[in-house]
Amino acid sequence: MTTDATSDVTSEEPAFPALRGAATGVGSMPGTDAREAAKTAVGALEQLPFLPELPARGPGADMIGRGAGLLVELFAQVEPSGWRFADRPGRDTRRARSWLGEDLDALEEFTQGYTGALKVQAVGPWTLAAAVELRHGEKALADPGACRDIAGSLTEGLRRHLAELRTRVPGAKLVLQLDEPSLPAVLAGAVKTASGFQRLRSVDRQRAEEALRELIRALDVPVIVHSCAPEVPIPLLRRAGVAGISLDFGLLTEREDEVVGEAVEAGTVFLAGVVPSVEAGLSDPAGNVTGVRTLWRRLGLDPELLGRRVLVTPTCGLAGASPAYARKALSLSVRGAQSLVDNPV
Repeated sequence: MTTDATSDVTSEEPAFPALRGAATGVGSMPGTDAREAAKTAVGALEQLPFLPELPARGPGADMIGRGAGLLVELFAQVEPSGWRFADRPGRDTRRARSWLGEDLDALEEFTQGYTGALKVQAVGPWTLAAAVELRHGEKALADPGACRDIAGSLTEGLRRHLAELRTRVPGAKLVLQLDEPSLPAVLAGAVKTASGFQRLRSVDRQRAEEALRELIRALDVPVIVHSCAPEVPIPLLRRAGVAGISLDFGLLTEREDEVVGEAVEAGTVFLAGVVPSVEAGLSDPAGNVTGVRTLWRRLGLDPELLGRRVLVTPTCGLAGASPAYARKALSLSVRGAQSLVDNPV
């Protein structure tokens, strides 16, 4: 079996950068200081820093609000029930775009001369459709036409976002993370209606896969999908063309062993969330990745692949952590990733 992290990837999409013993964050960070967050995300993560999100600033800085701000020719505003599509851009759209600009300014400041891999996050089309309401009040997920419009608009918005990042950090090798925490619920018919009393019909798996595939193929960067929910649809994501899958490693079950093993052998990179995203008293980086080693041995995978196919992350975003613990969690992720290289079995 090859030990090259990308040589056996056969999809048409760009391959994940060849990294070894790397760690990264999921996306969100605590607090409201964009410069401090960018300094931490770049300084703590030598191989794969990321563009932080600061949801504590309020609506527009959250995952859904930032995603709404990226849309092209679709606009959303905050209502008492949450985000809802509107006829024209308003204060909430302007706020979301302003905060993104502030975050990009901070990232640019701390990545002068940087030439490595750089991860940016954006909400995926299915989670966005499950969260934003149509003008009449029901979730956009209930309307297939609205779902198509969201995916198309988001795709164009992401093209522009990535183009701006290339201007600001010209030496970076960009990686896009689509946040899809609602995808398992979308596929299972578990997303509640706007009223909360019923559930929306499940989305056909082939339709969900095709929407993701079209988005991924329209972009010229490797795409990973993150979900911190149980039952991440790994085979569906592989068929859609993802380069990597980010998940809460503790939610994997033994019945998922086979699909994980097949994905690893096919070249998929896993971003394994093993470091608690809130303070939990863990301080041993080697202990955090014990479960990863156990899975590797159980699957009989080549130990030399471990540090290449697995990156270490917190279990989810760090918005709910203290600034001190957020820094600690990223440090533990880095040390855990290095331990996979130093002691792969």
